[in-house]
Amino acid sequence: MSSILQALSCADNYDPNSLHVERARELILGLLPPVTGIERVFIRQALDRVLAADVISPIDVPSHDNSAMDGWALRFADLATGGESRLKNIGTAFAGRAFDGRVGAGETVRIMTGAVLPEGVDTVVIQEVTRVEGDAVIIPAGQQRGQNTRRAGEDLQAGKPAIPAGRKLRPAEIGIIASLGVAEVSVRRRLRVALFSTGDELCSIGQALTEGAVYDSNRYTLWGMLTRLGCEVIDMGVVRDDPAALEAAFRDAAACADVIITSGGVSVGEADFIKQMMAQLGEVAFWKIAMKPGRPMAFGRIAPDGPDRSGAWLFGLPGNPVAVMVTFYQFVRPALLKLAGLAPLPVVPGFEARCLEPMKKSPGRTEYQRGILGRDESGAWTVRPTGAQGSGVLRSMADADCFIVLEHERGKVGAGDTVTVQPMAAIV
Repeated sequence: MSSILQALSCADNYDPNSLHVERARELILGLLPPVTGIERVFIRQALDRVLAADVISPIDVPSHDNSAMDGWALRFADLATGGESRLKNIGTAFAGRAFDGRVGAGETVRIMTGAVLPEGVDTVVIQEVTRVEGDAVIIPAGQQRGQNTRRAGEDLQAGKPAIPAGRKLRPAEIGIIASLGVAEVSVRRRLRVALFSTGDELCSIGQALTEGAVYDSNRYTLWGMLTRLGCEVIDMGVVRDDPAALEAAFRDAAACADVIITSGGVSVGEADFIKQMMAQLGEVAFWKIAMKPGRPMAFGRIAPDGPDRSGAWLFGLPGNPVAVMVTFYQFVRPALLKLAGLAPLPVVPGFEARCLEPMKKSPGRTEYQRGILGRDESGAWTVRPTGAQGSGVLRSMADADCFIVLEHERGKVGAGDTVTVQPMAAIV
């Protein structure tokens, strides 16, 4: 195993006690290689998978020059330079049934959308601007050579890549593959992610709450976020604050997963043996990130339990529910997308909105407040906080449709100030 800690310590501007959000994300992504496993699947099983090899088009698309509109197919050279043109109708070209013959001088053919252009024609005039007088078709002036036609290979050319490797296969890509007559594609295998929560105060659903105990919501939140990303999730439950139990959980997870995600046990004042256990079983950096919520986080690699495994990447997230979600979306999600082979990584869009309420903020950290988008009378974007912004108030995430991103050096926000928002629809 390469020395992760050495690589991190040699990085410029690396301060584990005060790491900027952008720098932490950059350091993580710089260490992660995509998984190497490849599967061959039918295209209906390929939705939302990452393409492992270019899809090469076996055919031209379209396969023939064809009409983009219902109208009249003709030779542009037959049209008058000014005024109307009068052409003779000699037949009809239907989609899927080509016109049998050649269009000569002064002739035209009725043509349907998608029909192969008859031999000799180079232009289509839409039917709405023409008129028919017996077997004559009157074409108005102002037409352009080649209009309303689609040329063979205009969309895709035989022998050239139709979809590049690294692309996530959405419905449009599935449709393109089907249009080529391709039934199977090569995709990256799904990431295997093991997760567990730590803490003696946690109860699983179905258990009666004891005094001072709380139900563990983080595993269910993480399961939802991981499932949305298409990961194979291995839920290892709640692991007590016991060195032997934690060691067994880490070793089991490293033996079967590409990534381990834990919640709890990385904050100042929490059980020191959790951090010690992580470091003992691999190479793990413990960071204090200049952000709110989600300041404490661990990142590194847990050694394998056996000679046939290369170990698993570790993300030790905070225990508070909102902090878990914020750190997942800002750090873990892009890391998982890179491990899955997605290239290039998608840029999470952000845009400006006018904040309707004041917000407290101290310079020196990036804050992710939860917000609700709206529009004012002019149609411009507005945003307001969801209410209480504590890192334990999970309802603030449920009510929100965006993050209000308050930059590292920014101070307090006044009502009417412009802020940057990150729509959750782009990442959730």
